[in-house]
Parts: sequence; structure tokens; C-alpha cells
Amino acid sequence: MYFQRLKDLREDRDLNQTEVAKLLFTSQTVYSRYERGALTIPVEHLLILADFYNVSTDYILGRTSKKEVNI
Repeated sequence: MYFQRLKDLREDRDLNQTEVAKLLFTSQTVYSRYERGALTIPVEHLLILADFYNVSTDYILGRTSKKEVNI
């Protein structure tokens, strides 16, 4: 599964893959594989990214088009 939304969210914040990888305490190579869908994103990383971008995990996973987090 290709995660275009991860790339779009990252680029919207003018971040590069290395900067986001540091947030996740992983390498740029591993993060790149997440964006390309070559590696499954661990739940822990998915939650960190959703909180960081202030979107739902469903948005990142493409299950909804709503960015807003429902509380």
C-alpha cells in the first residue's frame, strides 16, 4: 500500500524524510519505505504521525478524507 498522504502531510510542513524519521527515532531509509508502502508502519509510528500532523490514523491510512480528529 502506497501512502501518498504521508508524503503530502510531510511536504505540507516543508519537512524532509530525515526530519520525520528523527521524530520516529528511525532512519530515513525506513521512513521512505513507509511512504512507498514497502514496509508496514508500526502502530506506534502511525500514532506518533497522526498526533504530529493532527490528523486521524484513518486519514493517513486512506480510510477517510476528513483530516479532522474526532474527539
